[in-house]
Amino acid sequence: MTVLRNPVIRGFAPDPSLVRAGDWYYVATSSFEWFPTIPIHRSRDLAHWEYAGHVRGAAAGGSLAGVPDSGGIWAPSLSWDGSRFWVVYSVVRSVGTPYFDTDTYVSTAPGVTGPWTCPRRIASHGFDPALFHHDGRLWLLNLQNDHRPGGRRFAGIVLTELDRDSLAPVGDTHLLLQHERLVEGPKLLHHDGWFVLVLAEGGTGFEHGVLTARSRSVTGPYELDDRPLLTSRDDPSLPLQKAGHAELVETQDGAWVLSHLTARPLHTPQGPRCTLGRETAIQTVTWDAEGWPRLGHGGWHPAVEVDVPTPARPLVRPLVSPDPLGWPWSSLRAAPDASWADATSRPGWIRLRGRHGPESRWAYSLLAQRVTEHRAEAAVTVQALPSTFTQGAGLVLRYDAEAYFALDLTWDEPEGEEQRGQQWLGGGRTVLSLIDRDERGTRRVALEEVPPGAPVRLGVTVEEAEARFWYVREGTRTPLGPALDFSKLSDDHGGRLRFTGAMAGIHAWDLVDAGFTADFRDFGLTCTGE
Repeated sequence: MTVLRNPVIRGFAPDPSLVRAGDWYYVATSSFEWFPTIPIHRSRDLAHWEYAGHVRGAAAGGSLAGVPDSGGIWAPSLSWDGSRFWVVYSVVRSVGTPYFDTDTYVSTAPGVTGPWTCPRRIASHGFDPALFHHDGRLWLLNLQNDHRPGGRRFAGIVLTELDRDSLAPVGDTHLLLQHERLVEGPKLLHHDGWFVLVLAEGGTGFEHGVLTARSRSVTGPYELDDRPLLTSRDDPSLPLQKAGHAELVETQDGAWVLSHLTARPLHTPQGPRCTLGRETAIQTVTWDAEGWPRLGHGGWHPAVEVDVPTPARPLVRPLVSPDPLGWPWSSLRAAPDASWADATSRPGWIRLRGRHGPESRWAYSLLAQRVTEHRAEAAVTVQALPSTFTQGAGLVLRYDAEAYFALDLTWDEPEGEEQRGQQWLGGGRTVLSLIDRDERGTRRVALEEVPPGAPVRLGVTVEEAEARFWYVREGTRTPLGPALDFSKLSDDHGGRLRFTGAMAGIHAWDLVDAGFTADFRDFGLTCTGE
């Protein structure tokens, strides 16, 4: 037996799709508007996980330009047919509308590191597709979306057989189940003569949960279990909240485990705030006398510490890619430009060329890493010579385009002069500018002049709901600006649909001609667990 501690994949790792292939377990998670698309982690004991690769090419044309925040790739479903890995996923191009405007794709590979086949478009009934392999046949599950006025946006779960070679539909689409509560994220398995349907229920917030249903026939009708398999909605004191979106997997020895998403909220005066986003957790499962799955420790609440039926096999390879721009780095809506790590220009540095500003959905030069704990510190050395207020580069804490803090090296008018765009007249000064962006708009909360052209060390310290920025002056950390409310960089702030998590990173912007560059070195992000 091995004791795991949940979440097993910490920080922004939602909608886990768990599969076993031989002695290895693999989890694919949602990437939304971020690259690398569809990160995959692996483990041999369910307790120790490492980044194993991603579904390269999942975004058609290598770009998600234009997709909204929290759009992009939702809820990929990973499967293994005995010889190849399959992944099915939807690219969601509209968020907060009745339509979703989804494109659904299937790709396969001999191993999770690829090569992945060019994605093939299939029918898009709604988001959260999944594949079910059974007796040599291939079935596609989907949430059905009803966009019509008065319609139910979550209008039931449908099933369509696909031709394994062409992926064309075979026969009719079957409506498996509808429910008065919102159900989504369908997964299907066969156990002891039953087809068991695992469903996410209640939305992906604090009402989230997991229901199961079953049938003797793959096409139904399906009978719902009269109790949840998993939820935390009835006890706000639990350390793991939002438990839902699950998948059942059998171990090598015939035991069963459940992957699911969860979140660790901060408790603030404004209510619970999940700054780390939704994360990946694992529970053990048994089957009761009537053939229904139940949590191994009893009840339906997620456990933090879980005894899993595997011998401990800690991993020795660090979760870092040999590519200087690879994992744990992520970028927005496209892969990083290879020139950003051009060793011939300045070995050991990353050079970002400024493009659009931080609120662009198109061409924003950003590299960021996941914040994985409620206590964290990020720091980087930046060197640049901005000559106009349209250029800047620095350190950023980001959730999305309406929730970020940025400490930027930029240009400003001489002290005491108004902001009137007079940089064309010469003069001006190099400054550090601290920006606080939320749904109410953008505010500059601190300004400090620094020597032009010199490298400067920037940093931020996060203590739960508080973020404090600083820079190094004459060898000493110097605070800059007030404490900022880090809880705004969460799934739960602002009353909008938000599905990712807080990131710390570096960025550069040039709003005129994309000619400005900034050099960065010695970026570090340290996250400290409870």
